[in-house]
Amino acid sequence: MSTTDRLKIAVIIGSTRPGRNGEAVGKWVYEIASKRSDATFELIDLLEVNLPFLDEPNSPAMQKYTKQHTKDWSARIDPFDAFVLVTPEYNHGVPASLKNALDFLYKEWNNKAVGFVAYGNAGGARSVEHLRNIVAELQMADVREQVALSLFTDFENYTDFKPASFQEKKLNTLLDQLISWGTALKQVRTQKKEA
Repeated sequence: MSTTDRLKIAVIIGSTRPGRNGEAVGKWVYEIASKRSDATFELIDLLEVNLPFLDEPNSPAMQKYTKQHTKDWSARIDPFDAFVLVTPEYNHGVPASLKNALDFLYKEWNNKAVGFVAYGNAGGARSVEHLRNIVAELQMADVREQVALSLFTDFENYTDFKPASFQEKKLNTLLDQLISWGTALKQVRTQKKEA
């Protein structure tokens, strides 16, 4: 498969808080994913994107963006075929930074695949539960497999990321599913453009 035919997948680090574990987790995902030859991967850190809280006057579905940061975010996200969202669980939910980044756009997310790598006391499970509802509204297809990293067993002293060996296998299963669904949805988007 040539590099032009490969799916483009973004690994998005969803936490922006100081001292976050998300950067180490995101880099781990990206490192493992980059060894694959069936897709190309890019790491996006929301801390570097630095979006303000949603400040567009129009619904994102209209794509009538008035702010340069929104236009830049749209241009950055639109070319991707699929996403891995790296998310912590804050107070049984999604970090505001990730929800905000998703809310800025609409059509740029439509008919694309998404998978989740989460971390927290309960492996980030409740954050992923919330995200599954959010991405459904954005017309994204979420894959079943997820990586649930425990602060107790996959981090030393809750901060030094040392994932259990089985987590890499789970991540590769997630990526297999993501690439399969992403390929199918790329055809859906192509057919819609041609119609």
